[in-house]
Amino acid sequence: MSYEHIETLPPLASAANQLRKGALGVGAVTFFVISAAGPLVAIAGGAPLGMLLGNGAGMPGSYLITVVILLLFAVGYCSLARHVVNAGAFYAFAARGLGGMAGGASSMVALIGYNTMQIGLYGMFGAAAQALFQQAGFNLPWWVYSYVAMASIAVLGYRQVDLSAKVLTLLVVAEYLCVLILDVAIIVKGGDSGLSAAPFTPSRIFSGSPSIGLVFAFACFVGFEATTIYGEEAKDPKRTIPLATYFSVLLIGGFYMLSSWCMVNAEGTDKLVAYLGGLQDPTWFLFNMADRYVGHWLSLTMSVLFVTSVYAGLLAFHNSVARYFFAMGREGLLPEHFGKTHAVHQSPHTGSIAQTVIAAIVVGIFVVTKQDPVLALFSWLTNVATLGIIALMAIASFAVPSFFFRNQKISDGLFSSYIAPSLAGILLVVVLYNIVINFTVLTGASAILSYSLTGLIMAAALVGLALAMRLRAKDPARYATIGYEKV
Repeated sequence: MSYEHIETLPPLASAANQLRKGALGVGAVTFFVISAAGPLVAIAGGAPLGMLLGNGAGMPGSYLITVVILLLFAVGYCSLARHVVNAGAFYAFAARGLGGMAGGASSMVALIGYNTMQIGLYGMFGAAAQALFQQAGFNLPWWVYSYVAMASIAVLGYRQVDLSAKVLTLLVVAEYLCVLILDVAIIVKGGDSGLSAAPFTPSRIFSGSPSIGLVFAFACFVGFEATTIYGEEAKDPKRTIPLATYFSVLLIGGFYMLSSWCMVNAEGTDKLVAYLGGLQDPTWFLFNMADRYVGHWLSLTMSVLFVTSVYAGLLAFHNSVARYFFAMGREGLLPEHFGKTHAVHQSPHTGSIAQTVIAAIVVGIFVVTKQDPVLALFSWLTNVATLGIIALMAIASFAVPSFFFRNQKISDGLFSSYIAPSLAGILLVVVLYNIVINFTVLTGASAILSYSLTGLIMAAALVGLALAMRLRAKDPARYATIGYEKV
């Protein structure tokens, strides 16, 4: 069967396996992916750790480099998104550009990546909620809060997607406002010893361990790329998804650069690393600065919003996982019942239930084995997720020029179709290499355990490849439609 013939195959879709059309506009999709990126969690947790373990005061510059790379990625990603609308997102792009086998392998990497990110966040949520409620006299184990959050997310994920969007919008706006209040206070007061542009100079950016700083910067953006997952539920997806992707990169990137620059100036470029090293927990840095520059009311509010920020990320990643389950079931890579939507809510309810069950079991294992919720559950699983998702971004980047080369009649221009995605793919491979060689630093685990965790991504790819091979042998016609539009 020729590729040209495959391009004209009709989509295999019916009313029973269609997501809710036209439910999400540009704003709703943008808030979904910003929530997944967890802006307050990134600024309170990721930025200080990047400063301490990476390039110190040069961390804002690492965010700038990351934004440039992600904008290059977004050019090709959005170009392909105008021609491929499928809830399978990454694996649909891989299938359309690199073939069904690449699509199958990518599908399981995506499923493992987003699952590990979502489940890992339950560790951070439980620990943060426990610390918050202890101030009010409640002394419950961390996992109680995690399971309460899990139950509520199960309900929201099961129901209509716009209900989740409304919840996330409120939480994200509150996060941004609080951090921006602190940013303005630091700027108005001139920081510790005057405002400096030094964090954006090469001497600062490439000081210390710049590769680790860059890895932490990239980790703070994980989630923004999920815009395409909501393509089937978006209003005018060929316009909505590209706009939401660009808005997300620029909004998240601008926020990270401004806020991290303010944090550096709040303590002073030369005193920053020593101060962070003296803290029992580097995540206290942002809250200490809120106390110092604004008042205790802001740090207390941030403590509450830190918990809700993690919750927003849990909900956003839960929705992503549910849609990958749905898309894979509909394509025939997973059992058929995953590819059916709810009769009333038109939600991927089976995938939502599956994700909740998996999360409950994995969290339970960490509880029974008495692992630390942050140092083990959160650190191990979210770093596996970061590795997998950046690998998918690299694959998607290389899929773009391949897709347009095989479909030259619909090329979006030399830069968008070939140059930008190829450059992005190369740069993302460099980032991927830096993640792997620094994985023990990122996880805080032993070398044996760290590299065993990286093996989960390779194992997922092999399982996905086996699923694609099985589908090709069982139903070649259906295999040929992997990644095609279902709208």
